[in-house]
Amino acid sequence: MLIKLSNASEEPIYEQITQQLKQAILGGQLLPGDALPSIRRLAMELKISVMTTKRAYADLERDGFIETVPGKGSFVAERNQDFLREALFRQVEEHLSKAVRIVKTANISRDEMQDLLQLLLEDEIE
Repeated sequence: MLIKLSNASEEPIYEQITQQLKQAILGGQLLPGDALPSIRRLAMELKISVMTTKRAYADLERDGFIETVPGKGSFVAERNQDFLREALFRQVEEHLSKAVRIVKTANISRDEMQDLLQLLLEDEIE
């Protein structure tokens, strides 16, 4: 499993891990029932704190992406992928609603906002 961390990112490391694993699950690179590395092994591979990987796994479990079986490890949840995608879609909608309120307060034009969104999307795709 390839997880790329960036120290230059404004996102905390545990969120970078969480987002990349969610993308891998929703994108089909990780399938229901697939085993994830242990918290300790992932921490060692990424050269980060065990607490950081533990936080990422806890968030993934809370959001229904993984299940942890004591003594056996963590696995991609068998839950409906469409349900998980819909939950993420709702989160995006909430964040965009907040962004729209800020855009209105700052008197940013629709064109400026669309340009900014396009730039952000291009940066993430690369």
